Amino acid sequence: MSLVRSVLFALVFYSWTVVAVLLSFPISLLGTRAIRGWAHLWVRYHRWCAVWLLGITSRVEGAAPDGAVLVAVKHQSMFETLEIMLMLKEPAMVLKRELADIPLWGWVVRRYGVIPVDRAGGAAALRRMMRAAEAAIAEGRPIVIFPEGTRVAPGERPPLQPGFAGLYRALKLAVAPVALNSGRLWPRNRFVKRPGIVTMRFMPLVPPDLPRGEIEAAVHDAINALEPAG
Repeated sequence: MSLVRSVLFALVFYSWTVVAVLLSFPISLLGTRAIRGWAHLWVRYHRWCAVWLLGITSRVEGAAPDGAVLVAVKHQSMFETLEIMLMLKEPAMVLKRELADIPLWGWVVRRYGVIPVDRAGGAAALRRMMRAAEAAIAEGRPIVIFPEGTRVAPGERPPLQPGFAGLYRALKLAVAPVALNSGRLWPRNRFVKRPGIVTMRFMPLVPPDLPRGEIEAAVHDAINALEPAG
């Protein structure tokens, strides 16, 4: 049954996603508000497909932060990359520069207001990233980052990527860690998903201006709060 659900999800969600992406180009010409509204509609469609086709729902624990904070999210599947957008108000997502440089598509996501990161770009790339982050902060938008860098399997606790501490130090924002367990139902690199409930837990805010060792330890422990100890 899970295989049937997964096939149906792929057919329904990705077929409409192709249409949504094509429509995003003319919609982005209408301005930032229009493209953000369109993105929100697409993400709500993803939630609908997850609930009604896969049988996957989310349970939120803790309070989602409001305003300009750095939201550090555990990353186990595609599920949370979209679900977190519905739990926050117009978040600015930190993503690889290569995604923001895709012809046309990159222009659309930049209109939405993402924060491209170029790890090998030097001082000029850092200045561009800071300008994008400062624009998001000026709008009072939360900034979402996946500090472990990539999707991991349940139980894996890789160290945080060095870019997280640098962004934290530069932006001087409090951090809202988010622990989750989506990988139990939506395993990385596997087509078949299982129905169930994904817990997404907003942990207590971590204050700005902590030393690097302290902030990394605090955030690493917090985002792995739903992982087995040890």
